[in-house]
Amino acid sequence: MGFIKLKNIRTFSYHGCLVEESKIGSDYRVDLKIKTDLQKSSLSDELSDTVDYVHLNRIVEEEMAIRSNLLEHVAQRIITRTFKEIPSISRVILEVSKLNPPIGGDVEAVTVEMDESRS
Repeated sequence: MGFIKLKNIRTFSYHGCLVEESKIGSDYRVDLKIKTDLQKSSLSDELSDTVDYVHLNRIVEEEMAIRSNLLEHVAQRIITRTFKEIPSISRVILEVSKLNPPIGGDVEAVTVEMDESRS
């Protein structure tokens, strides 16, 4: 087994409970780590024997484009779709961060982290 990580995927999205957030949007960062068997691909050097990180990035970008009130909701959609579309993944660790959140303070980011294994 091994891990594939996509770090600092940047999107501009419209998540949040405030009406203003749905209109003006905000910058987000997503970090995705998946667990899968890398033995075959480490020997074959074939893309078809591993998890294509282009596919992982597309899932993140498409789900981040769908508005949600809560970061937890968009994170769960990313996890659910990842398991559904890529059967070889056994675990997903995901962080979704809203950069410079409108919370009345000098805060760099608010992050939701979820860790789920295939059942």
